Amino acid sequence: MAAGAFAQMSSFPKPSYFRETFSKSQTKVELKDPVRLKDFVHGDKLELSLKDYLALVMSNNTDIAIQMLSVETPKNAIQRAMGIWDPRATAQFTSQRATSPSTSALDGVSAELKSLSQPLTMSLTQTLPTGTNYTASWGGSKTTTNASFTNYNPSLASNVGISFSQPLLQNRGSYVNRLTVMIGKSRLRISEYGLRNQMLTLVSAAESAYWDVVSARETLKVAIGARDVSAEFLKLSQKQLELGALSPLDIYNPQQQLATNEVSVAQARFTLTQREDALRKQIAADLDPQVRDLPLVLTDSADMPLESIAFDREPVIQQAMQNRPDLKQATQSLDVDDLSLQQARNGLLPNLALLGSYSTQGRGGIFFRKTNVFNEGVASSIITSTPGGLSDALGQMFGFGFSTYQFGLRLTLPIRNRSASADMADAVVRKKQDALTLRTTQQTIRLDILNAITNVESSKESVKLAKVARDFAQKALDAENKKYELGTELSQNVLLAQNALAQAESTVVTNQIALRKNLLNLLVKIGTLLDERGIVVQP
Repeated sequence: MAAGAFAQMSSFPKPSYFRETFSKSQTKVELKDPVRLKDFVHGDKLELSLKDYLALVMSNNTDIAIQMLSVETPKNAIQRAMGIWDPRATAQFTSQRATSPSTSALDGVSAELKSLSQPLTMSLTQTLPTGTNYTASWGGSKTTTNASFTNYNPSLASNVGISFSQPLLQNRGSYVNRLTVMIGKSRLRISEYGLRNQMLTLVSAAESAYWDVVSARETLKVAIGARDVSAEFLKLSQKQLELGALSPLDIYNPQQQLATNEVSVAQARFTLTQREDALRKQIAADLDPQVRDLPLVLTDSADMPLESIAFDREPVIQQAMQNRPDLKQATQSLDVDDLSLQQARNGLLPNLALLGSYSTQGRGGIFFRKTNVFNEGVASSIITSTPGGLSDALGQMFGFGFSTYQFGLRLTLPIRNRSASADMADAVVRKKQDALTLRTTQQTIRLDILNAITNVESSKESVKLAKVARDFAQKALDAENKKYELGTELSQNVLLAQNALAQAESTVVTNQIALRKNLLNLLVKIGTLLDERGIVVQP
């Protein structure tokens, strides 16, 4: 598709010009298969650390591939803006044969006047970056007739000329004429910042999918552990029932607890399956039949040392102000507004242009010297003939003996230009809007950082307290089991302790995942997630 999309990137008359211009456009799009998936297959499992997983995401994620193409249109806009300086060559040849009644008495009453005219014109037109527009042209013609009063038959003529127009007010100078290109480049930078902003969102979503799987996996482990504890307690209760130490009516509570935990395990398995399917989509493993059904093994744990998690608010805010791509977008928009204001100001100027042209011509052909050429009604006769041809016409033309030149000024003064005035007003309004957008973006960034740090600190404390609560729940269950074995405690209290431990372990997992996600969100708000994960975006 590149040959069709970038046709005529080469200039005439290079061979690549014809190849790009006349080659058949390839409209078929071939999508590549996912890559590097089999590099992480060990045995019959797909083992992924967070780093390896993100590498596969960057290589295979379809949404990221779509976003990477978003900068191509602004790049093409720059090329389109430079098209005003492309030269244009025009060539035209016509052949006209005419038969008409004669208007000369020399040819008789019933004579027919026949003529053959074959003009050829070629021209080259281009607008220079300074605003100068020039046209260089060459023309030649051959005329043959049966008229008796013509001295040249056939008559050959040639001419060459050049004309130019130089703006003196509106569109004068390279800077003004390059404003469209400069705006296109600024918009390309805005698109690149937008791409980075989208990449932050997509990578964050992909990493969240990783931690969702880890969370579902740990939740399943907690559910299985609670089920195993219930099963062991049921076995103990059944032995006591067999020994007569337990009433038959008290066996239902352990059985009901085990059934409830079995339901929790089944639900956790289904949740894990859903999260794993979502993760496979992130790395396009669902597109590879050999990999899509392999079990996933995620090697990174949700637990992390809490002592290393500390953030100073103001330095983090300043770091975000330097890295956030949406803030860079807003700042770059002001640059576009400044260029648009200058462009609108140029549109308000009168159009005053300096005009000039120069041309020279020559004539050739077979010259017939005749008698009585100026006597109407008297037949003329040829005295002598002088052979000639195209070289005579070109010789006269390049001898510059028959030349014409002119200079002048052309002024276009709009009495009232409402369109240009409206464009200027719109440009001013857009700059004010973008200035306010920049301010609100800065305020939003500050608030985002403060909230993100607060969430991290909250999750950090929640993990600490959840671990303490889990330890107490474990001790309480151990105590209830010992008392139950000694016959001083009811089975119902043991079941309550089991539920409390399972809930405490689930709370620890939930808060650990929440801490991971809040740290991830903080890196997104700072704008350093890609750098922290070693991801380089090259649009």
